[in-house]
Amino acid sequence: MIINNIIYKSVFTLLFFCTSVSFLYGQSSKNYSTEIQSKIKQVENNLSGWVQIENNPQMWTLEERMKFYHANGVSIAVIKDYKIEWAKGYGWADSLEQKPVTTKTLFQAGSNSKSLNAVGVLKLVQDGKLNLNADINTYLKLWKFPYDSLSKGKKITIANLLSHTGGISVHGFYGYKKGEEIPTIKQILNGQKPANSEAIRSMYEPSIKYEYSGGGTTISQLIIQDVTGKPYDEFMWEHVLKPMGMTNSSYTQPPVSSKLNLLATGYYNDGKAVKGNYHIYPEQAAAGLWTNPTDLAKYVIETQLSLKGKSQKVLSRDMTTVRLTPYIDDKSALGVFIINKNGIKNFEHGGVDEGFVSQYIGTFEEGNGVVVMTNTYNTALFDEIIRSVALTYEWKNAYTPEIKKERYIKDEDLKSYLGKYTSGDKNFFITKKNNGVYFNFNDDRGNLTWKIHFINTNNFCMIENNSDFNFVRNISGKIIALKWNEEILKKVEE
Repeated sequence: MIINNIIYKSVFTLLFFCTSVSFLYGQSSKNYSTEIQSKIKQVENNLSGWVQIENNPQMWTLEERMKFYHANGVSIAVIKDYKIEWAKGYGWADSLEQKPVTTKTLFQAGSNSKSLNAVGVLKLVQDGKLNLNADINTYLKLWKFPYDSLSKGKKITIANLLSHTGGISVHGFYGYKKGEEIPTIKQILNGQKPANSEAIRSMYEPSIKYEYSGGGTTISQLIIQDVTGKPYDEFMWEHVLKPMGMTNSSYTQPPVSSKLNLLATGYYNDGKAVKGNYHIYPEQAAAGLWTNPTDLAKYVIETQLSLKGKSQKVLSRDMTTVRLTPYIDDKSALGVFIINKNGIKNFEHGGVDEGFVSQYIGTFEEGNGVVVMTNTYNTALFDEIIRSVALTYEWKNAYTPEIKKERYIKDEDLKSYLGKYTSGDKNFFITKKNNGVYFNFNDDRGNLTWKIHFINTNNFCMIENNSDFNFVRNISGKIIALKWNEEILKKVEE
């Protein structure tokens, strides 16, 4: 789940991609009605940022944004009235092989794996084989959680694992390159080589706050294996994926040979392919699901119908209600996040694996939803796609852009803002170009350049990033730093 730099497969990869997306723009296995085709075109032609600048709205096509973000491939499934209304693939599953994305192309789901994992755990609770509120060591056989003084005598429960409230370490996982030795789950839990992550241990007492932990989810993977006596991927196939109709999906790591022709290659934002095409994740419950938007949409729909008492392919209405109920705060439920958009509730999750990002959203009411999966590492693109779907289908109170009025700053006044800013060993630059002022920096996603829109003399916004940006001045009014949310970027005097 952490992006690392790798060497280009070939300079040709990026050049070929940039000239080929328009040639291979969209693939669908179905012929849709004129009305649905019209909706698809609206979604494809009305992408926007989280904010719109008053009197200067910016709308883009999906094709334009794929080129902008160097996104090789995108796959989308839209849910309306508890059914998949349409699904379509765009671009390349592998640009060098000229393998197009289709609706059957499989992507790594990253942390979306946790949502289906929670369904599997709750199936065992429903069957009376697990107790959500019992100490996890009640069920662990191969390995026991080593409680210490940091947990302050409190026991971690299965509900804690699923809601990220166990005070447990290890946010996410790197995965393993093809050819690397793959650790056992016990080695992962203990942080022993060849595991490339730290030991999964207590950071503080459980049940006091939310803190995301893929480590906690990995413990639930072992619980499933210990309680059922079956390999994790086998249990999840038999009791979760297959009953929901997710017949192209699998938790098997590495993927089985029969699926290899369907797998997308992961890419970084600069067009470089992940070495070996993808990483292997023995942390199956946290990051190991291979799936596509059509299959993931079936899970979303089943959740919606189960919540209404209209289906129970895996979980009953009562158990689905438990799964969608935040455990401590108002957001983190069991393997899923609950988002309240002006009184309208959604359940959702996102995922990141090396070279892949994805997101699903399902509404509590009216049976709406969307799944977006891409084989590049940029969450901004799927945010823009989801926003276009929500606007096209007129979801109530959802994803309407915020309107801001831009303030013009004279050239002579701009000089005080321009220059280099630092935080630790990271450098940030505010520069002026002919068509505006830009914020430039490097991170795991590559070199990013975002246009600045001044709201007043101390604040600005950027369409690509929904964050707070505030200039910090000294007592004489001189700019000495930039505050990005809670991070302070100090201005460097040249």
